[in-house]
Amino acid sequence: MDHRRDELMTVPQILAELGGVSRRTFYRWRELGQGPAAFKLPNGELRVWRADFAAWLRQLEAAA
Repeated sequence: MDHRRDELMTVPQILAELGGVSRRTFYRWRELGQGPAAFKLPNGELRVWRADFAAWLRQLEAAA
């Protein structure tokens, strides 16, 4: 995917957009392979491309 015009989201931004999902739940989803595609920065913080987050939400919607 071409991310040149995309935005990087932080974990707090993702949690806010999900309407208050806890950090613990988000990391549990990641452990189970059920969270959005993410990557770690050299400082250990996670980032998610907004387009990948939107695609993940569409997959959840389709599965519902």
